[in-house]
Amino acid sequence: MKKVVNAYIKSPLIIRIAIGLVLGVILGLWVPQAAFVSMFGTIFVSALKAIAPILVFVLVIASLSSAGKGIGKRFGKVIFFYLLTTFLAAVLAVFASFLFPITIPFTEAASQSAPSGLGEVFGTLLGNMVMNPLSSIISGNYIGILTWAVIFGLALRHVANDKTKEVLSDISDAVSKTVAWIIQLAPFGIMGLVFSSVHEYGLDIFTDYGKLLVLLVGCMLTMALVVNPIVVGIALRRNPYPLVFRCLRESGITAFFTRSSAANIPVNMSLCEKLGLDREYYSVSIPLGATINMDGAAITITVMALTAAASQGVNVNFLIAIILSFVATLGACGASGVAGGSLLLIPMACSLLGVGQDIAMQMVGVGFIIGVVQDSLETALNSSADVLFCATAEFLEWKKEGREIKF
Repeated sequence: MKKVVNAYIKSPLIIRIAIGLVLGVILGLWVPQAAFVSMFGTIFVSALKAIAPILVFVLVIASLSSAGKGIGKRFGKVIFFYLLTTFLAAVLAVFASFLFPITIPFTEAASQSAPSGLGEVFGTLLGNMVMNPLSSIISGNYIGILTWAVIFGLALRHVANDKTKEVLSDISDAVSKTVAWIIQLAPFGIMGLVFSSVHEYGLDIFTDYGKLLVLLVGCMLTMALVVNPIVVGIALRRNPYPLVFRCLRESGITAFFTRSSAANIPVNMSLCEKLGLDREYYSVSIPLGATINMDGAAITITVMALTAAASQGVNVNFLIAIILSFVATLGACGASGVAGGSLLLIPMACSLLGVGQDIAMQMVGVGFIIGVVQDSLETALNSSADVLFCATAEFLEWKKEGREIKF
């Protein structure tokens, strides 16, 4: 048994995930009675969601308490990349929506409540920042976790002795090791998640609301394969695609099936470690990216809002559409890192275009219908870009120091 386990661990993770994906499709299509397979997906995602808040809290405290100099500059750069690309994603969605206008019939309503405006979004954001730290960990409130972890980490940096910092480092290593064990179960988790989707929806989901789905997918693929690489290439002045494809392969695939940026935080931190990045830096930037780096969410909010407007005969001029890009950027930063988190911000964008709340919420309903594809790809784009720009910001520092950059 030990030899089997060792052989399993030593084989490339991406190959194991691919095998799990294929098995999930086969079982979902031809062995639907194997419902127990879906439990693997549920357990895998639950384990990631359970460990991620603890991982972020412990790593941020341990990292900041012993952080070296120069970390602040890298944080500034990665935040710039996060916000810049989220805005570019919204602008891309505006151009695509104007080039390929789509109208759809509204047949389903959604019952979920939605933010009424940016004021409510930022009010919720500030409230989450000061939520009780234990409550934040339990509920997976990453804004609160980050806020308190930064405060505790900076405080310990001033008052803790070397032994205390060593203990914190050992605890963070233990949590990281636990995460590594969970990630080894990814092939089984992916198999269960794929089985559940194929068993429930079959392959028909690819034809429902096809034009809208194609537009969303096209925007997200353009962002992942064209716009983001251009930003990285300009910043690093070298071919960005080896890094882009590695992030998509090792982060994006897992995020596609978990449909949760928050659940993918441990996967991203593991990839950052493989890239040789500084843990003091990525332990903060990755969870921060899961909160504010929302390229896919900005695309979803913009495209869905403009489609709702077109479907209702609302004439949106280009200036208003660009303003919508700013709103979508800010709104996307407030989207929760869970499946479907961006959809409930669509009514906020619709209100800017003069689209009524009832129609906007029906658009949310459409979003949930196509969400099995749209939300999966959105999360893959968001989460893989977290690592992409986290690495880019640090590699810029490496270039100044004359260090060799290897993807």
